[in-house]
Amino acid sequence: MSYMYNFVMRSAQKKRKSYMPGPRLSKRAISMPFSPIRRLSPLADQARQKGIHVFHLNIGQPDIETPREMLKAIAAYREKVLSYGPSGGLLELRLAVADYYRRVGIDVHLDNVWITTGGSEAILFAMMAVCDPGEEILVFEPFYTNYNGLATMANVRLVPLTTKVENGFHLPSQRQIEAKISRKTRAILINTPNNPTGTVLTEEEMYILYKVCKKHALFLLSDEVYREFVYDGGVQTSALSLPEIQDRVIVLDSISKRFSACGARIGCIINRNRKTMDEIIKFNQARLCPPTLEQVGAIAAYKNYDRYIKPVIVEYEHRRNFLFDGLKNMKGVYGHKPEGAFYTVLRLPVKDADRFCSWLLSDFQYDGKTVMLAPANGFYSSPAKGTSEVRIAYVLKEDDLRSALVVLGAALQEFKG
Repeated sequence: MSYMYNFVMRSAQKKRKSYMPGPRLSKRAISMPFSPIRRLSPLADQARQKGIHVFHLNIGQPDIETPREMLKAIAAYREKVLSYGPSGGLLELRLAVADYYRRVGIDVHLDNVWITTGGSEAILFAMMAVCDPGEEILVFEPFYTNYNGLATMANVRLVPLTTKVENGFHLPSQRQIEAKISRKTRAILINTPNNPTGTVLTEEEMYILYKVCKKHALFLLSDEVYREFVYDGGVQTSALSLPEIQDRVIVLDSISKRFSACGARIGCIINRNRKTMDEIIKFNQARLCPPTLEQVGAIAAYKNYDRYIKPVIVEYEHRRNFLFDGLKNMKGVYGHKPEGAFYTVLRLPVKDADRFCSWLLSDFQYDGKTVMLAPANGFYSSPAKGTSEVRIAYVLKEDDLRSALVVLGAALQEFKG
């Protein structure tokens, strides 16, 4: 009797357990978007396993060499213990960053600089510093796709204003910007030069942003990672140069592109308001400290900035010109020749760029080669935008770009969509 009772009870318990729901994931995790830049990587891996050479035009990973001085400084590190550093970054690196800004004509001091673990952390900390959960930041789309993910992590809502390829993705009017401002709006987020469009905001556009932020008491978050990469004799207007709203300007920066050091994960936050910086340092302290060895390398890179950067800019301008000369021969391809950065958004003669980008990797090859592009719909927040567009990163040397253009042209002729 006891045996049968125990057997029945165990069976009932097993049956009940089979109907028990599993632990629930957070809404934040479920709503977190995949990266359109990296989402197709498994297909690229499969293509390589088939022996197909993949030209990576999907990601802003430069093939230009990192400064030798940076790598030598890391290799020469001789401390016997790799210990915690200051939460706000090594003093020598903060001084080097401030000196760099002064050399490019922007007055920045030591107390205006915190070092972050990459530019992404700088963006995340800025969002969390200026917004409570559910509050809003205006952003101009298409925009750097990771803004979506970072906003999800910060529980912030991005309110998009759409820009168009026909006018080079420049800003809408002040009236259109102000129409999007609500009682929940806390900041405007800009990126100039822009990823993914390559657009460089003009002085007039920056003045419009200044007026809007001053009138509505908004923060201006300015992602200036590509500051140097401006072509045709143009210049970038930093948000730090805007008058009267310096307490509300937070600049987000990184060494990733400037020194071709994407894997180093060293960025910074620049702000001239002592109270704001005193609050942001709490986020820095919560993650302890940025990586020490990469900071050592970054110090050496900034010290050699003038020697390193000029030929790099010349090379990227050449690659941009080469790319657009090649695109002229592709029927139905429409794009804006970018003023800066090393990206462009192209409208292709396809209805579904997402499907086209997948097809390039899963079903197409030309002479044993294919190309990997980033579908541009992931760079928009508004639904059904960018469906026929792709982002191209012209970060490959001329010979590789030439081959990639031949492959892309052949693919567009073959794709039936």
